[in-house]
Amino acid sequence: MTISEIRAQFPILGTQVYGKPLVYLDNAASAQRPVSVVECWTSLVQGANANIHRAVHKLAGSATEAYEGTRNAVRDFLNASSSEEIVFTSGATAAINLVAFSFGETFIEEGDEIIVSVAEHHSNIVPWQMLCQRKKAVLKVLDIDENGVLQPSALEKLISKRTKIVAISHISNVLGLINPVKEIVTVSHLFGVPVLVDGAQGIVHEKVDVQELDCDFYVFSGHKLYAATGTGVLYGKKKWLDAMPPYMGGGEMIHSVSFEETTYAPLPGKFEAGTQNFNAVPTLIPAINFASACRNSADVQEEQEAILDYVYKALTENPRVKLYGLPRQAKVPVFSFSVEGAHHEDLALILDKMGIALRSGQMCAEPLMDRLGETGLLRASFAPYNTLEEAKYFIKCLDKAIDMLI
Repeated sequence: MTISEIRAQFPILGTQVYGKPLVYLDNAASAQRPVSVVECWTSLVQGANANIHRAVHKLAGSATEAYEGTRNAVRDFLNASSSEEIVFTSGATAAINLVAFSFGETFIEEGDEIIVSVAEHHSNIVPWQMLCQRKKAVLKVLDIDENGVLQPSALEKLISKRTKIVAISHISNVLGLINPVKEIVTVSHLFGVPVLVDGAQGIVHEKVDVQELDCDFYVFSGHKLYAATGTGVLYGKKKWLDAMPPYMGGGEMIHSVSFEETTYAPLPGKFEAGTQNFNAVPTLIPAINFASACRNSADVQEEQEAILDYVYKALTENPRVKLYGLPRQAKVPVFSFSVEGAHHEDLALILDKMGIALRSGQMCAEPLMDRLGETGLLRASFAPYNTLEEAKYFIKCLDKAIDMLI
């Protein structure tokens, strides 16, 4: 696909903001939806709107087929060994909470340790803190170096005999750096410690092979991967999912129920209690197809590299700008930065008037902001439908906004 063909699939990109063409650079928060995703959701709502798994009528059968077909598609997309290892959730946050609770109930005792990095999203910090509070466990923090990079050698020193799980992001939503997750998994497994990878950003920018990565859990949200909101995936190795108790109880997740005893459904059903988001989950299929097409497009990859090179150079060479997450070779087109003498929110508001949608603030990573010595940053995050022309317009407008404030 060419960039023009891609952009044609996103009608919202043709809209205007305050009389200016929309330049959407808040993709790390949530991506836009292609027509194929919207049409998939609409067709299910209009043609197969029925609860899954339970009834024998035609609509229920069609809805169930679409839902379970999506599980197979996600299995192939991640190269999981079995569809049993794919659990649908409402997003990465729900998936991490599921693991934190269920894994914690089985494997965490008082005095045990859980390791996260200082650069994690709140969703990969707070659930583990809550677990530590329940179990009187200890949360340990893996630091970053001066460039924002995690060091597997530092992890090796941090792990102890009481460490029970490591939870790490594939790509930082702030720094835009690809973390050395393969090495982190290898180090952790040397000590017999499982690893959860928060792939909310990683699934967007990297090809993920969970068997090659050898992670024990991998989670991501559909809305960052062009699918409908309220969709998410938990991949877990079968040995862990089998050993973990259900996170929630109710319909669907049971095998049999009596007042004397309830038994649970086999994987992955025991983790999917209640009525699932059966209209939205199948939108993961066109979203996956779109993401795969972009990865296989030489035009897209060339444009993304050009954007990354241009914006990285423009920001690092601007003496008024401080960019965080510096190694170019380990970076995706996600740029978080500060401007001395200009508040990040003021810059975001001015750029919004120029048609540019950015993220400002702590980006759900307050501990990282404290580590960086900042109260908040401005973030520009690019997707395959963004162009080099938009990147140049962004830099031009940023300079203008800085001039207005300083």
